[in-house]
Amino acid sequence: MTPPTRLFSRGSYLEATRITELLRRETVGGILLIIGAAIALVWANSPWSAAYETLRDTRVGPASLHLDLTLGTWAADGLLAIFFFVVGLELKREFVAGDLREPRRAVLPVAAAVGGMVVPAVLFVLVNLGTGDGALRGWAIPTATDIAFALAVLAVISTHLPTALRTFLLTLAVVDDLLAITVIAIFYTSSLSVVPLLLALVPLAVFGFLVQKRIRSWWLLLPLAVLTWVLMHESGVHATVAGVLLAFTVPVVRSQAAGGPDAGPGLAEHLEHRIRPLSAGFAVPVFAFFAAGVTIGGFSGLADSLSDPVAIGIVVGLVAGKTIGITLATWLVSRFTRAQLDESLGWPDVVGLAMLAGIGFTVSLLIGALAYGEGSLRDEHVKVGVLVGTLTAALLASVLLRLRDRRYRLLAEEEARDDDADGVPDVYQRPSAEG
Repeated sequence: MTPPTRLFSRGSYLEATRITELLRRETVGGILLIIGAAIALVWANSPWSAAYETLRDTRVGPASLHLDLTLGTWAADGLLAIFFFVVGLELKREFVAGDLREPRRAVLPVAAAVGGMVVPAVLFVLVNLGTGDGALRGWAIPTATDIAFALAVLAVISTHLPTALRTFLLTLAVVDDLLAITVIAIFYTSSLSVVPLLLALVPLAVFGFLVQKRIRSWWLLLPLAVLTWVLMHESGVHATVAGVLLAFTVPVVRSQAAGGPDAGPGLAEHLEHRIRPLSAGFAVPVFAFFAAGVTIGGFSGLADSLSDPVAIGIVVGLVAGKTIGITLATWLVSRFTRAQLDESLGWPDVVGLAMLAGIGFTVSLLIGALAYGEGSLRDEHVKVGVLVGTLTAALLASVLLRLRDRRYRLLAEEEARDDDADGVPDVYQRPSAEG
């Protein structure tokens, strides 16, 4: 009889090593993101707040190409395209060579990501049913998870989260980002120009042809990527979609002529190593700096912002919606399949991780600006709601995960133990019954 599938099993040592290194880089980026957002908040609520707004609203770029955008818009449309390019590379790698290529291992993070999107959206809609004035346009704001911010929180609280939970969190966030960019493309395209959209397919196709031929010359690829972005921007579809589409054309495994899959990392991993530092170290922190700068106006201003049902819906969606959605989806997977929770973990671990996924900073702010208009009063309330919801989710998750840290510390010691000194921890060499 085939043993039941284990939810949150460790996977292979190779995959665990890759995930650990990737999460280490994301953690640094998350800390920079928090610093950027903190500077913006302090500056926007200081006597020099007008200087911050002037900087954010300064226009640069050629007007003839409709690219005379504010610095804040450049950060949201341009820099986040780099972020979504990296997300696209990681997503394709997961589906081609990672855990998501196996349906039995992919079902949990995919189901959890869907649950973590549907329940927050439903709660937001329920809170705002009678609000009117276009409030329901923000239904997708509390559906996103910010993996960099979440990992930075883990670094700050110094919890020894097991490899299986970290892997699940990353995979969940990657699928979450794909769903988010799909929502942006479908529901937040206010007007569509078909000609620029069709023209964007030309440089996209040439880019895809070159990368499929394993051509890495930046002076060929970069102009094509920029042209694809410009035409996508002109079409009315949010320009960050170009980043994901470009990433999807990049091959993950080496060609047979280059030695095949076992000869080392493919072009996708090569580009990811090159571009992720730019994304995590510059693009996302700069976006956070321009997006998070909301003038709160003290406790009265905070209370006024949180009196808006939109802000309340965001907080409820991020804190309660994510927790309920991800936990419920995980329970349903275990209930209606033969999958069982790994014996080293318990349901409090699932709840803690689901709470951590309520950190929805970057993409939530982006969707808020698209839903209500950048710089509008409601957009300001969105920023307050996202900040309060994110911080609340982070605080609750930190408390619960810290309570479990003694257990996590024992698991971390087990995962690092190498009695035969062969360079591979013993736990990854035992006969697996996890399936």
